[in-house]
Amino acid sequence: MADGNVDVLDIYPLNHYYFGSKESLPLKEEETLDHRIQRLKFNYNTHGIRTCVQAVILVDLFKHPHLLLLQVRHSMYKLPGGRLRPGESEIECLRRKLSSKLSMSEEDDRWEVGECLGMWWRPDFETLIYPFLPPNIKRPKECTKLFLVRLPESCKFIVPKNLKLIAVPLCQVHENFKTYGPIIAGVPQLLSKFSYNTPDTD
Repeated sequence: MADGNVDVLDIYPLNHYYFGSKESLPLKEEETLDHRIQRLKFNYNTHGIRTCVQAVILVDLFKHPHLLLLQVRHSMYKLPGGRLRPGESEIECLRRKLSSKLSMSEEDDRWEVGECLGMWWRPDFETLIYPFLPPNIKRPKECTKLFLVRLPESCKFIVPKNLKLIAVPLCQVHENFKTYGPIIAGVPQLLSKFSYNTPDTD
């Protein structure tokens, strides 16, 4: 802990990491809105509430923390992650999704999943999502949990060809709802308890 009870988070320079590509992944973003809603309703009736996990991963660039985001078709941005399978734990799911989207191996064990930073709730199947559960909602349809993931000093990111991994400065993400949506735009506030340290690795 640093002075004032601020947690210190070690982040490493972007040039410590290698970026490569692999075969494309099928993306549900390519389906129509009507098909998506029908799929969500079917899954809810079969499995109950949809639980998703997403990773908050930081690197250092120009002495400023940058957030790693997946870019889809040049216009959509997402935190790495995805939906839990039935019976799967949140940590297991996040590690599986990170390996699927950011690694060559499906069995990659390098992911150090830390604390849950925040939770978002979707009361219905539409796109509206909130950082709290409205008191009148007894059966929410989706819960998304954000976890801090600490990177090793150096590693390789192998990303599907139809996705692009980019590093965006936290100051650009902050409250930029129009570009990044409410979840990503709220990440800098969730990280406000941290101070950032770039260890001397020379």
